[in-house]
Amino acid sequence: VVRAAVMEEAVKQKSHRKRQAGPKAEKKRSKKGSVEGKNPKAFTFKSAVRAARAVKRNLDLQSRREHLPSVDRSPQEPPPLCVAVVGPPKVGKSTLIQGLVRNFTRQNLVNVQGPVTIVSGKKCRLTLLECGNDINTMIDVAKLADLVLLLVDASFGFEMETFEFLNILQVHGFPKVMGVLTHLDVLTSAKTLRKTKKRLKQRFWTEIYQGAKLFYISGMVHGQYPKTEIHNLGRFISVMKFRPLEWRSAHPCVLVDRVEDLTDPQAIRVNSKCDRTVSLYGYVRGTHLKQHSSVHIPGCGDFTLSQASVLPDPCPLPDKLKKRSLNERERLIYAPMAGVGGILYDKDAVYIELAGSHTHDEGTVPNKMMTSLLEARHPVDTKMKHAEISLFKDTVPILSEDVDSRLDEEVLE
Repeated sequence: VVRAAVMEEAVKQKSHRKRQAGPKAEKKRSKKGSVEGKNPKAFTFKSAVRAARAVKRNLDLQSRREHLPSVDRSPQEPPPLCVAVVGPPKVGKSTLIQGLVRNFTRQNLVNVQGPVTIVSGKKCRLTLLECGNDINTMIDVAKLADLVLLLVDASFGFEMETFEFLNILQVHGFPKVMGVLTHLDVLTSAKTLRKTKKRLKQRFWTEIYQGAKLFYISGMVHGQYPKTEIHNLGRFISVMKFRPLEWRSAHPCVLVDRVEDLTDPQAIRVNSKCDRTVSLYGYVRGTHLKQHSSVHIPGCGDFTLSQASVLPDPCPLPDKLKKRSLNERERLIYAPMAGVGGILYDKDAVYIELAGSHTHDEGTVPNKMMTSLLEARHPVDTKMKHAEISLFKDTVPILSEDVDSRLDEEVLE
């Protein structure tokens, strides 16, 4: 009975009432108009000097982003962006180009020679160009490059060629520069690796600008750079935005990716130093290229164009833009100097690229045709002179010479 009475009292207890008067109630009523947690003493400046520096730095960064409006003279389908891979010897330039080509086109490029044009996205194409360790080559590349991938050997540090190229870039408009640290696998100690990264990053920022992008490539696996790191680098390149340089947009320029000698072979046999007629192929950058205009070829001198014609794009962009990604057919690559590019129709010849030794299956009709073309030793006109035809079985065949002689007699009559 006692226990039941206690439980009834517990049920009958009144709920807690909020205080309606007194200092606590007044304090709560005064806080309702203010924002909770807004303590002016907790959010003030600890140092007025540091606050002034931070404000000044933010204003400086904001003012650097402000540019005068410039006119973009690039056509509706602009030429590929020129990405120059620059660095001292044995730093990994060819391996990096091969990795980027494999990342974008799913193809292996064995020999890196000359410009390599690839389709990197639905609206973007890249021309990868390896810069040699020569002052003249560096000057020519600095005039043309839209983006420079500056390779640095982390185990050695910055070399003299790197600083020379940066000085050349300052004269020619200073395009965008991205640093790539290679040979990081040589540094085995984690502490040494961390200190080296920090030291080279600060030096790189001193030469370029504070906050310049610097990629780290850890090491090589089976003779190739890691797929994830190359994918991140390629993704960063494909989404970059470039500001057109005024001098380049007002002057035409052609990066030659294919050269054909159209000189008569007999004239070359007679005199090996005779004047040559050369046909140069490449994308025109800048403004329009006119016929009979004077051009300068580095290392050769000044010449006059005899003819300039428009050819179909060997590495076109995909037609449909609604898709999220490119299919395998649209991942094109065009590198004639490296032996890649499919079928090329020239002024005096047709070049056919074979996909490899494993494709020569004699059972298929196209490969039979290719094999017969490769084994042909005489031209078509020579074969036609010795051709013969017989209309009926066991009859004397008719030679092509007899047909020609009869036609000549009918013309004379």
